[in-house]
Amino acid sequence: MAQKPSLPKGTRDFSPIEVAKRSYIKDTVQRHFKNFGFRPIETPSFENSSTLMGKYGEEGDRLIFKILNSGDYLKKANEQNLAEKNSQKLISQISEKALRYDLTVPFARYVVQHQNDIDFPFKRYQIQPVWRADRPQKGRYREFYQCDADVVGSKSLWQEVEFVKLYDAVFTDLKVEGVTIKMNNRKILSGIAEVIGAKDKLIDFTVALDKLDKIGEDGVKNEMLSKGITEEAIAKIQPLFSFSGSFAEKLGQLKALLSSSEEGLKGVEELSFIINAIESLGLKTATLDLDVTLARGLNYYTGAIFEVAAPDAVKIGSIGGGGRYDDLTGIFGMKDVSGVGISFGLDRIYLVLEELNLFPETVTETTKVFFINFGDAEALYCYQAIEKLRAAGVAAELYPDAAKMKKQMTYANKRQFPYVVLAGTTEVENGQFTIKNMIDGTQETYDFEGLLGLVS
Repeated sequence: MAQKPSLPKGTRDFSPIEVAKRSYIKDTVQRHFKNFGFRPIETPSFENSSTLMGKYGEEGDRLIFKILNSGDYLKKANEQNLAEKNSQKLISQISEKALRYDLTVPFARYVVQHQNDIDFPFKRYQIQPVWRADRPQKGRYREFYQCDADVVGSKSLWQEVEFVKLYDAVFTDLKVEGVTIKMNNRKILSGIAEVIGAKDKLIDFTVALDKLDKIGEDGVKNEMLSKGITEEAIAKIQPLFSFSGSFAEKLGQLKALLSSSEEGLKGVEELSFIINAIESLGLKTATLDLDVTLARGLNYYTGAIFEVAAPDAVKIGSIGGGGRYDDLTGIFGMKDVSGVGISFGLDRIYLVLEELNLFPETVTETTKVFFINFGDAEALYCYQAIEKLRAAGVAAELYPDAAKMKKQMTYANKRQFPYVVLAGTTEVENGQFTIKNMIDGTQETYDFEGLLGLVS
């Protein structure tokens, strides 16, 4: 007996209804991307390993899916490394490509390769899948879609303001109320590390701090201790875990804490500009908050950091995030090109809409008019009407076989077609169609124009 097929952990199949709902989210996000002036690009699903490795920090690198070289991939492997089973050294010998971890680093590679064809500042959006060898759990998958928007070639903080407005516009359109756009600045984090005497441990400091919502305050402190950050230094950051007040009040507290750090005060200044602009412009449904523990453990962020929290009613991780990167293209030899970008977490947004019952009923509508098949002559008559309906923008289809009426009607019920058309010998002779309304159970006979008027 053949073994039942299965999927790799962290991946999923999507039913027609699920695809329709996902398309609703993607279409909404894409519409606002275009409305804000972003243009689409696409990049390959896999890149050269050298493009990806070393760009996400040590933890990120471990989550990159490596692709074995084609052919005899062990041919170039070092015999000693094989004998020692040294996977770290073997990887570069047997794998030269990897699945993309995110869309930002491939975008940086794209900008460098196509710099002579790009008009700066360059605003792009990208909606494609990415892969991470993470431990699957609710809202976290090994294959998932990112919906990214980035601007490169401008250091203006108005770009950050625009991204806050973009988040607000999309979640307002999706009817998701109670979304919180959390912000911080990597310069502030660098300043804090400087003030507590742990500047040389900045990466360890931010990676640990970024895990606060997962492992709690004690877990963060223990990880910092394990990375060589002293107890004295950790004691100095205790106020970070209990910051409260409005955005402006938190900025005031930070300004006092970072009074001896020029870089830290620069971060405070940048956030002050953004919040002042947003307060003048206003937001529709989202709330903007300063989260001083927000670190986003990606090495390439240098300025403002974004993370979007779902409404309190939904217990799930972030549903969006991003930030400013001053020299991401520099890793590929193109210096001094500042950029900033954000991402929408399609899969988690799906879970939020599902849990809050926010998907419109029309999202899953497919065929509107379903024709019963009574035989070849009647089917031909129906098909002529179907073509006219489709030309008028009405989704219509014919059951392919002249099966028993009960079977065809059972199929129509399961597919939840709103209208079923019965056109037998009498209807064909009279140029008419009997239409059954599957919602209220009524049944009337019309000519084609009457049919079209009813279902349009």
